[in-house]
Amino acid sequence: MRELLKRLFKRDQLILLGAGVSVTVIMIALFLSQPKFLHLLNLKIYDNYLRQYHQPAATQVPVIIDLDEKSLAELGQWPWPRYRVALLLKYLTAYGAVAVASDVIFSEPDRTSPMVMQADVRRELHIDMRFEGLPRDLMDYDRLLAYNLKDGPYTLGFDFSRDRAVANNDCCVRPARTAVLSPPGAPSPHDCLPEGDRMICPIPVLAEAAPESGFITITPDLDSVYRRVPLLYSHDGQIYASLALATLMQATGEKNIIIKMSPVGIESIKFNDVVVPTDAGGQMLINYRGPMRTFEYISAADVLARKLAPGSLRGRIAFIGTSASGLKDIRATPLDPGFPGVEAHATIVDNILSKQILSVPDWAPGLEFLGMLAGGLVTTFLLMWARASWIILPLLGMGCAMWYGSVLFYREQNLFISPMYSYLTLGLTFITLTLIKFWREETAKRYIHGAFAHYLAPSVISQIMDNPDALSLDGQEKNITIQFSDVRNFTSLSEKLSPTQVTDLLHDYLTPMTRIITENEGTLDKFIGDAVMAFWNAPLDIENHQEKSLRAALAQQRRLEELNKVFLEKYGFAIAVGIGIHCGPVRVGNMGSSDLFDYTLIGDNVNLASRLEGLTKYYGQKIVVSQAIRDACPDGHYFRILDNVRVKGKKEPVTIYTVYAPEEAEARRDELALHERAHQAYVDRDFETAETLFRQLRGYGRDTILCDLYIERCEHLQTEPPACDWDCVFTHKTK
Repeated sequence: MRELLKRLFKRDQLILLGAGVSVTVIMIALFLSQPKFLHLLNLKIYDNYLRQYHQPAATQVPVIIDLDEKSLAELGQWPWPRYRVALLLKYLTAYGAVAVASDVIFSEPDRTSPMVMQADVRRELHIDMRFEGLPRDLMDYDRLLAYNLKDGPYTLGFDFSRDRAVANNDCCVRPARTAVLSPPGAPSPHDCLPEGDRMICPIPVLAEAAPESGFITITPDLDSVYRRVPLLYSHDGQIYASLALATLMQATGEKNIIIKMSPVGIESIKFNDVVVPTDAGGQMLINYRGPMRTFEYISAADVLARKLAPGSLRGRIAFIGTSASGLKDIRATPLDPGFPGVEAHATIVDNILSKQILSVPDWAPGLEFLGMLAGGLVTTFLLMWARASWIILPLLGMGCAMWYGSVLFYREQNLFISPMYSYLTLGLTFITLTLIKFWREETAKRYIHGAFAHYLAPSVISQIMDNPDALSLDGQEKNITIQFSDVRNFTSLSEKLSPTQVTDLLHDYLTPMTRIITENEGTLDKFIGDAVMAFWNAPLDIENHQEKSLRAALAQQRRLEELNKVFLEKYGFAIAVGIGIHCGPVRVGNMGSSDLFDYTLIGDNVNLASRLEGLTKYYGQKIVVSQAIRDACPDGHYFRILDNVRVKGKKEPVTIYTVYAPEEAEARRDELALHERAHQAYVDRDFETAETLFRQLRGYGRDTILCDLYIERCEHLQTEPPACDWDCVFTHKTK
């Protein structure tokens, strides 16, 4: 194996490969162990997603009945007499609420009941106190409330606690009715669900009367922020539903919960055809909709005073809770450090009803693991084989793809796939290997200097080292014909292909194109992705170089028609190529840095040739040439005038043409003659005639882009005639 690696890779590459694999393995170990500091960092990334992409409440079903400062000021301090609570429940159902849940636990008897007061006075003061004219049903407010609970869609809250001092053992709340769908080898739900040691429950008379009950227990993450809620709890071999889940079941009339298990734990919870994805412990991520008061708050005092419009709560689910100072149940969330616990229950109901439930799917760790491998290994191989200037864009592209993919999962599928470990692996691998390459390159420079000392005089080496300007980069100024060609919409086309197919497509296209250039005595300057830059008349002088560049362009288009037949069969689409040609004086020679240089061109005419290639798409033409090319090639080709333009970055206008071979021009003689008439009418300011002729020209079914362009111009110029000094020049604002 070692010998095979030596044959496949150079020594420097083996060092980089070993370092890159080592960094990746270390990150995999951290991923598997999930250290606390990285776990907290991952939670902060999740919080950022939630803050940046959270949406407003999707339903108007939940409403908060607030035991606020106003209620306490008007009706007295909490706890209120239970008859008042009974009235509140009755009024809420009278207003149309389909379910009412209490986030307040009635864990102690009502001390304001007349019967309780009689007993206290008799025991402590030895006085028999009697109430004249008081109905017997009002002697015990707890029984009055219990009587009212039996007849309505009410859910009472209870809590799980590890504190023996506050927990009560005489708990009469009923467990949830559950069924379990479990594949072979899956654990029991009791082994996965959080387990409550003790319960804080409503007093038995209320717990037995309430149609439903649900726990309000929720545990924060390591940073004391509440991001998830258990929907089910296990206690003494029974399973209990959360307040939000129990209330939803009460509202829908559903009585059964189906727990779907997987080999690693709980996969989802289903009731009434609603599937709620959870983690392995049966916890649901809360898709918070905003800070406090995202949902509607109604003062309990207003409900008791009958100030609401009739039917104003029809079809809604009411949660009774408090925002009053001293009573507020505060929870820190990613969107609000002081979020009332009762509004968390409302948020859960909204999430489930809208089916906008955030989750981390069971395949997320696998995808994150693959992202780590890709980040580490791709970065390693890029740094092993590619130049530094070539790897920035691929790495940036990979980083953007990781982030955008994660965001896309979150926004479109409500799935959180963390890019953290992939980013850390990519970044640490890049930094480590870059430092190694830097060290190796410095070592290599010293080695090469010493090695060449055996072949060159030390004095010569010293002069070059001391005076790099001795290597002149100057060239010469010549009249050069420049050609730019580019595949249109190549980025979108390449998205349909694998990287290997993109490479094969470029090879199949570029090979014949460059061969045509060289066969016509052109010089290939460079490939710019799918674009090609070539020139004529350098380094050797070429006679009729403008003519040869035109022949090459026409031959390239003819060859492309043949290639497209293969591309359609092989890749499912054809490609279109735009070619721009211009000639003029430029500086040609060795251009570059003191260390590396390239034989190429610079000058304003190079830029103009590039702009002409860009105009092929705008005018819907395969080839666009300048006036200079037309003047240099008076015979042998037909030049069709396109426009007088001022390209971006240039002040002087230029007349541009497209070119046809003689046989094609003859075949389209009538059409081209009509174009000349139409364009001349446009130049002569006869825009009405020009528009009519261009519309006739469009009927040929070719050059529709060009015809539509001139039709639009003519319509505009008829409405807003140009100034007297109009020169027919169109200024392009973009490249």
